Amino acid sequence: MNTQTAKLASVLLQYPTASLFDGLDDLDAYAANTAPKSARESFGRFLGWLRATPPEQVAQHYVDTFDLRRRCALYLTYYRYGDTRKRGMAMVVIKTAYRDAGFVPSEDELPDYLPMVLDFAALCPRGQRLLTGHRTDLELLRRGLVKIDSPYADVVAAVTAGLPKLGKYELGQVKSAWESGPPHEEVGLEPFAPPEYLTGYGGDPCHT
Repeated sequence: MNTQTAKLASVLLQYPTASLFDGLDDLDAYAANTAPKSARESFGRFLGWLRATPPEQVAQHYVDTFDLRRRCALYLTYYRYGDTRKRGMAMVVIKTAYRDAGFVPSEDELPDYLPMVLDFAALCPRGQRLLTGHRTDLELLRRGLVKIDSPYADVVAAVTAGLPKLGKYELGQVKSAWESGPPHEEVGLEPFAPPEYLTGYGGDPCHT
C-alpha cells in the first residue's frame, strides 16, 4: 500500500475538527500523490463532499455513522469477535506488533482503532501486513458504509484498493459475517492480558 494513502486515510477517518476543514487545500494536494488511481479518485470524491458540506453536518454524520452503528465500527477486531473475550486477545496481537516495531500508540484509543493502524501502516511494512490480515474486516466496514450511503465508504475503498483482492474463501467469510453481524457476549473484555502487554514502550518506529 502507498504510505501516503494510509496516512491520508488515517487523517480522514478521525473525528472532523476545524483544522481538517482549514487544511482542505493541503489534503487535496496530498491526495494527488496517493496510489493506486482508484484510491486517488475515491479520495477526490470524499474531499469534494467535505468541501460541499457544512462542518457541523459532517461532524453529525461522523457520530451517527461510527459511534452509533455496529456495522460501521472503526475497530478492526470488532467485526470478527464483537463484544467477546476473544476480541481482547486479538487486540493483544496488535499491541504486540506495535511493540515489536517500536511504535508507540496513543493510550487514548484501543489498539485496533483503524486510524491508528493506518498510521502504523504509513510508517512500516509491518503495519501494512496488519491491515492485510484484517482485509475481510475492512471489507465488512466498507459494505456497512455503502449500505447507508456514507461518503466515508470512499475513504475505506481507497485503503482496500492498495491491499490484496479478496479470494473465494475470504469472500465466503465476508458473506457469513455480513449475514450474522458482529458476535455479542455479555461479558467484559478485562482482564484479557498480562499487564506488561498493556504498558507503553519507546523506541524508533519499525525498529528491527
